[in-house]
Amino acid sequence: MGLSVKDVVQLPIFETAKVKTGKNMLNETFVERITVIELPVENFVKKNEMVLSTGIGCEDDPILLKQFVKDVIDSGASVLAFSIGRYIHRIPEQVIQLAKYHDFIIVEIPWETRFGDILEIVLHKINEEKKGERQQGEVVRQELINCVLHGKGLQDIANAIYKYCQIPVAITDHSRIIRASCHFDHKILKIFYGDGRGQMQQIPQTHILFNEHPLYHYIEEYRIEGQMYLYLSILNNEKKQGSLFFQLKDRGQLTTFVMTVFDHALTACALYFVKENAVEMTEIRLKENFILSLAKNNTEVNDRLISKAQLLGYDLRRPYICILGEAQEKKDDISSMPSLQSMNYYVQKEITSAGKLLHRRTMTTFEEGEFIIFLEADHHPYMETANQFLDIIERRLYDLLSGVVLSWGIATHKDGQYVFHESYQEAKTALDIGKKQKGLGERTFFSDTKINRLLMAISNEDEIANIVKDTLQPLIEYDRKRQTDLLYTFMIYNKYKGNVSQTARALNLHRQSLLHRLRNIESLTQLSLVNSDDLFLLELSVRLWMLKKI
Repeated sequence: MGLSVKDVVQLPIFETAKVKTGKNMLNETFVERITVIELPVENFVKKNEMVLSTGIGCEDDPILLKQFVKDVIDSGASVLAFSIGRYIHRIPEQVIQLAKYHDFIIVEIPWETRFGDILEIVLHKINEEKKGERQQGEVVRQELINCVLHGKGLQDIANAIYKYCQIPVAITDHSRIIRASCHFDHKILKIFYGDGRGQMQQIPQTHILFNEHPLYHYIEEYRIEGQMYLYLSILNNEKKQGSLFFQLKDRGQLTTFVMTVFDHALTACALYFVKENAVEMTEIRLKENFILSLAKNNTEVNDRLISKAQLLGYDLRRPYICILGEAQEKKDDISSMPSLQSMNYYVQKEITSAGKLLHRRTMTTFEEGEFIIFLEADHHPYMETANQFLDIIERRLYDLLSGVVLSWGIATHKDGQYVFHESYQEAKTALDIGKKQKGLGERTFFSDTKINRLLMAISNEDEIANIVKDTLQPLIEYDRKRQTDLLYTFMIYNKYKGNVSQTARALNLHRQSLLHRLRNIESLTQLSLVNSDDLFLLELSVRLWMLKKI
């Protein structure tokens, strides 16, 4: 799956173009991006990139042009398209022979064809293809996860992998027992595990990291009996559950879509082994229930609790930042919300990976779409530590869970005997305030919510509530009956500190229309927008009303 060079050169804009070399590679070579480049190439060209060039600077120097083409070939580009007619009138024979030797595709484009038009059309085609890949990837993810959730087995997972990738696959457990395979030679596994005779060579990872997909960092490549095999460990809670093996004809099969299937396959296999291992599942439930109780109950951290935590692998004597997350479905996203079980697994996987990457302990639990994370703190500012941790998590989660938006509330470590419950309560407050004031998908730190907490505290006073109601009720009723937005108008007016011109631009209103609205606000509230006391009362009332409204 992917946009092949053949798909590109068949676009109408290439109707007058000529494929000079590599015609036999048009179907097998893929384009993921496009760029315009002249001398020098250096590191400006990436793998699977279509390169457009006029050859400027090489017009009178065939040797320099040949070196330019060689540099493009070495970069891993898919195709090189020369604009013929101004600087290069004919591609030299020695360049043609070089491209043929490397099975590299060179295309001639008439000078009249604008690069800007080519970029626009090809980028649109690439984006369409990637959109299709993302949608197909979601279908694959759901099918693989359903193999686990609906009681199917590892063989169903292997069959699904082969169906979408056409790559032989085998799945083994932690005991090296083959649990499932599809078109895979079992003798190879005996050689790999040292139980059979044959030649095996591991390829250094630096030689295979030629794609930006994050899964490449976990791939091991082997040459066994002259064939290419990929090895991936199936992990859960940092424990190896089994292995995935793939037999490849060449690295060209490793498209972004195929790597996405491999990634989802790892998740599905890990979920299967978790489900299969009842003892481990019990341990996980004990851990999650322990953290949930620690956060939500006013539990004293004493020697007995510390000892119980140690049995579960936790150290409560260390300081922890509390991070509370909530997942909600994007309103404008057509993809479905993943099940809580699969979503919790994805989040747990990324939390564990992020903690390991930052060398920090984590304690995590989940409850109805709410993620409670205690992240080990140190001498660094807690905001810096939390942001670094969440950046790592979100980078992967928003790719894996495209239909989900995550909101976070963060609180620093507390002192005393009830530290975990108190920091959880503060993180909960920060999350609630953040959703009300900023909306979904934001990070809110408890230390940044002082003014909102002050407003929430005074809003509970009956007298203050009556003042707010008396002040704003005329505006609220007017907006409701007339379908206007005087309250919002005031909020924007106040945001721009009474600057009429800036407010009018922000509201897309004529200046006179805005002034009419402001006179209405003064008339309805009997307050003057130029009187500092009246303005303060109106601003305070609006902020208290907004805080209570949501």
